Amino acid sequence: MEAVLEQVAPKDEAELAAFVTDSRAAGRRLRIEGGGTRLPSGAVAADTRLTTRDMAGIVTYEPGELTLIARVGTPVEEIEATLAAEGQALAFEPMDHRVLLGTNGTPTIGGMVAANVSGPRRVQAGACRDHLLGVRFVDGQGRIIKNGGRVMKNVTGLDLGKLLAGSFGTFGVLTEVALKTLPMGETQQTLAFPGVSVRQAVEIFSTALGTPFEVSGAAFHDGTAWLRVEGLAKQVGYRRTRLTALFGSRPIDLLDEAESRRLWRALRYVQHFAGTPDPVWRILVKPTDAPAVVAALLEMGGQASLDWGGGLIWYGGPADPSALRRAAHPGHAFLVRGPADAPIFPPEPRAVSDLSNALRRTFDPAGIFNPGLMGA
Repeated sequence: MEAVLEQVAPKDEAELAAFVTDSRAAGRRLRIEGGGTRLPSGAVAADTRLTTRDMAGIVTYEPGELTLIARVGTPVEEIEATLAAEGQALAFEPMDHRVLLGTNGTPTIGGMVAANVSGPRRVQAGACRDHLLGVRFVDGQGRIIKNGGRVMKNVTGLDLGKLLAGSFGTFGVLTEVALKTLPMGETQQTLAFPGVSVRQAVEIFSTALGTPFEVSGAAFHDGTAWLRVEGLAKQVGYRRTRLTALFGSRPIDLLDEAESRRLWRALRYVQHFAGTPDPVWRILVKPTDAPAVVAALLEMGGQASLDWGGGLIWYGGPADPSALRRAAHPGHAFLVRGPADAPIFPPEPRAVSDLSNALRRTFDPAGIFNPGLMGA
C-alpha cells in the first residue's frame, strides 16, 4: 500500500515557486498532479504530493481569435462547457481517465496538457500539444518561465510547450496554458463495417484517411470498424455518400448523430476495458504494423482495440510487462492500468535517454519532480 503523503496545494504561481525553491534546498521529492485522475498511485517515489488544482480559473477567452488561456487547475469540464456555449471545442477530444481507471477527483486542464491527452479526433486534428500556443511554468529551481504566446503567429523561438506536453511534470510544474480552440462540428455520422478482421480494418482506415473526405475518427473493436465524419449537415451527407460508394463491395451500417456521439464517447473513454480486472496498455505503432502486433498480443490472451486509424492499440489482458513489450515491438507500450510496481513507460534507446536526462538536469537539477516516473 502506498504511504499517505503530505499534500500541498499552492494558491498561485508565486506560492508554488517559493515552495519549489524550498523543496529543492531541502531535497524534498514531489509528486506533481492536477486533479489526481490520471497517474497511478505508486508511480512516483515522492515525499510530498503537490497538486495544482487550487490554481484555477479562465484568464481570458476570445472566441473570435479561437484562443483560450486558463490556469492549470481549471477543470476540463469547465473549459469544455465554456467553449460549447460559443460553439467551439478542444478539437483533440481529450480522454477522461476516470472511466478506465476508476479514479476520483476532477481532470484539470494542466493535467491534460502535462499528459498530452488526445482522443479519437487526433487522426484529423492532431494531438493536444499541436494546439498548445503557450505556457507558464515553474522549473526545478523555482524560476517562473513564460514561453509562447496567445496566437500562433506570436509563437517564436524554442517551443517549450511542446517539451512539457507529455512530460508528466518531470521538467516543470505548469501554472498557465494557452490553447487554440476550433469550431464544433454541426453534426456527425459514422459508417460501421461489421465482421472485419484487424487487417481488414487497417485497410479500410488507410483507404479512407487517404481521401479528401475529412474522416475524423477511425477505430476498431470486436469485429467492427468505424469511420466518423463531422461538419455541416450537407458536408457530412456528401462525405458519407462518397465513402459509402468507395467501399461499395462491403456491408456498411450507418449510425445517426445520436448513435455516433454515444459510440465515440465510449471509444474516447475506452469503456470496453472499464471495470475489467486485467492490466490495460496503450501501444503506439505504425498503422501497417498493427495487425501483426495485435496477433502477437492476442496469443497471450485478452483483447485489443484500435484507434487513430490503427496507430493506437488498446490492449487489456493478463501479460507480464516484459513479455508484452516484446510482443508490442516495434511499437511503444505504455501501462495505463496495472500493478503499482510495474514501469509505466517503455525503456528509452540510449541516445534518447541521454537527451532526456540532460533536459531534466537543465530544468530540474535536483531531480525533485516526479522522480522515477520517466527514468528520472
